[in-house]
Amino acid sequence: MGIRFGHIGTKVKDISQTVTGNSGVFDNNEVAILVAEDKWKKFNSFDCQYLVVAGGGSGGNDNGNGGGAGGYRNSYASETSGGNSSTETPIQVAPDGTTYTVTVGGGGGNSTFATVTSTRGGNGANYNGTGGSGGSGGGKNGAGTSGQGFSASGSGGGGGAGGSGGTSGGPGLYSSITDSSVARGGGGGKGCDSGGGGIGGGGVGGGGAGANSGSNGGNGSANTGGGGGGGRDYIFGAAGVGGGGSGVVILRYPSSFSISVGAGLTAGSETTSGSEKYIIFTGGSGSVSWG
Repeated sequence: MGIRFGHIGTKVKDISQTVTGNSGVFDNNEVAILVAEDKWKKFNSFDCQYLVVAGGGSGGNDNGNGGGAGGYRNSYASETSGGNSSTETPIQVAPDGTTYTVTVGGGGGNSTFATVTSTRGGNGANYNGTGGSGGSGGGKNGAGTSGQGFSASGSGGGGGAGGSGGTSGGPGLYSSITDSSVARGGGGGKGCDSGGGGIGGGGVGGGGAGANSGSNGGNGSANTGGGGGGGRDYIFGAAGVGGGGSGVVILRYPSSFSISVGAGLTAGSETTSGSEKYIIFTGGSGSVSWG
């Protein structure tokens, strides 16, 4: 392929040109031609790393089982993704005004970024039923989703992003996408049985604890995707179950670009970290773009 663009003020030996990208110095006319041919964004797109966590499932009632954690998908650095799977591939985005959808699931809701969807956590079953399927499965024995979280064990705790757990909810996973190591995606614990025992704690990463004889199940922590704790046995009176915690979407990208956040999303400010920036979305649904 002959040298077509990107040679203003440079030596030919310093120019790299392939069917997918150029390096060199472009003048305004060259940029206009590439934009018209729908090729400019391909030359200038960049990797956007993400952590996308769905909302956790709720706990079950009457000696109830814990809710499963929301699906956990991670492309940051070499960190583990849900179900102890490999790091995912970052999304390529273009700084040309193209919009990408971001949705943060509430308790029991899916979360998305562009083509990436994390599935809501499975609800915990009542008494001796089978938990719901989801990103991580609801207790007990609910199925998880490959690459997002674990199935629940047969002991009543909800599955987590990092393990199936037992009576207690499965553990979540830690990520440093915001420079601090934070655990998310813990499953909810099992509620007490008719003897007042069998109570499970919430899984590390926001899972709610199971109810004891005088309490309700704990809610999953906000913006962790933690599963809700199961309710107590009806012999102690009806008790509310724990609700699933809301999810979160975190994006990280080169600091030379700035993000525009559309209406409908709740987000913090862009934070610069060396040669990169990150932003945390804690609620809502809307579009983002870069320039």
